[in-house]
Amino acid sequence: MKQAPNQLDAYPTRHWRAAKVHPSRVTIGTGQAFSIVELIIVVAVLGILAAIVMPQFQSHATRAKEVAAKDNLRILRSAIELYAAKHTGVAPGYKDNDPTAAPSSDYFRRQTTLDSHYFVKVPQNPFNKLDTIRMIGNSEAFPAEATGNSGWIYQAATETIRLDWPGVDDDGTRYYDY
Repeated sequence: MKQAPNQLDAYPTRHWRAAKVHPSRVTIGTGQAFSIVELIIVVAVLGILAAIVMPQFQSHATRAKEVAAKDNLRILRSAIELYAAKHTGVAPGYKDNDPTAAPSSDYFRRQTTLDSHYFVKVPQNPFNKLDTIRMIGNSEAFPAEATGNSGWIYQAATETIRLDWPGVDDDGTRYYDY
């Protein structure tokens, strides 16, 4: 009688070597390996190196967000200024371009993206990834501080838009004051 072939026979035996455990070393096959103490030392050194390098990466990431925020504000301010120049001094955000009406973020979004194509979509605040706009009424004052609850804070009456993010950059300038 023929014996049914074993599926493990199809693989060379060198792939199925068992690990040999020695009190001070772990080896696989006949080669030598690292001791547990050596592995712990390597992991500790890698942890120390990571602790040194991570603040560098975080600093660069924050700097990149600051540059992106300034650029997005430049784009938004240019679009607001261009829109107002083309609409007899009326900034985007008013229904039917009537500056006596209450400003709305929906009208701002529609007038700058769909109607006039100043941008495809409203840029995001790079710190909180929001593109929402908190509208300030014509007679209201800007809030004293940013909350981070929206992407931008905008007042159509003064054509002023600000970044809604608390905190300061490395120079001590508030993000809100960019």
